Amino acid sequence: MRSRRHPLHAAFLAALFVLAAGLGLVGAPPTAAAATAAAPVRIMPLGDSITGSPGCWRSMLWDQLQKAGYADIDFVGTLNAQSCALTHDADNEGHGGFLATTTADQNLLPGWLATTAPDIVVMHFGTNDVWSSIAPDTILAAYTKLVGQMRAANPAMKVLVAQLIPINPSSCAECAARTVAFNARIPAWAAGITTAQSPVTVVDQWTGFDTATDTYDGVHPNAAGDAKMAARWFPALSALLTPGVPEEPGEPGNGGCSAVFRAVSAWQGGYQGEVTVTNTSATAATSAWAVTLQLPAGNRLTQVWNGALTGATVRDAGWNGTLAAGASTTFGFLASTSDAAGAPSPTASCTAS
Repeated sequence: MRSRRHPLHAAFLAALFVLAAGLGLVGAPPTAAAATAAAPVRIMPLGDSITGSPGCWRSMLWDQLQKAGYADIDFVGTLNAQSCALTHDADNEGHGGFLATTTADQNLLPGWLATTAPDIVVMHFGTNDVWSSIAPDTILAAYTKLVGQMRAANPAMKVLVAQLIPINPSSCAECAARTVAFNARIPAWAAGITTAQSPVTVVDQWTGFDTATDTYDGVHPNAAGDAKMAARWFPALSALLTPGVPEEPGEPGNGGCSAVFRAVSAWQGGYQGEVTVTNTSATAATSAWAVTLQLPAGNRLTQVWNGALTGATVRDAGWNGTLAAGASTTFGFLASTSDAAGAPSPTASCTAS
């Protein structure tokens, strides 16, 4: 039987509810703006053991992002292991021994995506496929399927895809050359699948990485290798994020700066360089710096880390803009050249504020 409430009783209850709401005893639903502001950017590191076992480049990347002021981020994944020196958000999707082709064939990714709902995927995946002598066309077909599954979960998914770090395991004499051949195919594949809504960006993790000094077994990065990987991911990932306000020690002021170039390595068609930026003031800290590189004819910058590139000018990355009097920082870059391998000779000029 339906109960019938007296009109005066109902009016009295309604008045009580209004009074309680006015006193803050009854909460109102959050506004859409408040919900949006509270939502961090969700980033999924995706791959095999290089990403997840333990994949300490993730901890270094997390640390760099935090120091740069990217506070509203959340690494996501169905795996979590805190086994690196730096405390970090250890959620990831780095499955030791997994192949990109098997992951695509068995439709494993949709379940991970549904559980974690990423906005950005950072993918270093395919080393085990290369090791297994799977053809590049087959691996790239798996990449295409994986990106399609990412977009089905989130039409605005942003994807960073690595050109794989080199490997040289004792049990696979051909793996090094296979990795080079596969990496050469990735940029054209990415250019064909990228869209304005869901961009696919290639991050070169191969160049400048040495299996002799940057791995402990010819395959998995050691601390030096983790640092190189984090440094390569940082500029590509930070370009997709909105920074917060990093903590800056000291009082910034107006000071000068110097920029000194050093050639790290050179090869046919390109080279890796490093620039040391030094605050030349005796008393004042900098709050920002910018270095303009004058490259020889035929040279072109292709990638920068620990800095933000605009034209031929590299600006600080936010976290390394504040330099105490006399302090220094460095940024690195890759450049292509039409010349034969040899000692490159760009010049660098610096301004600071």
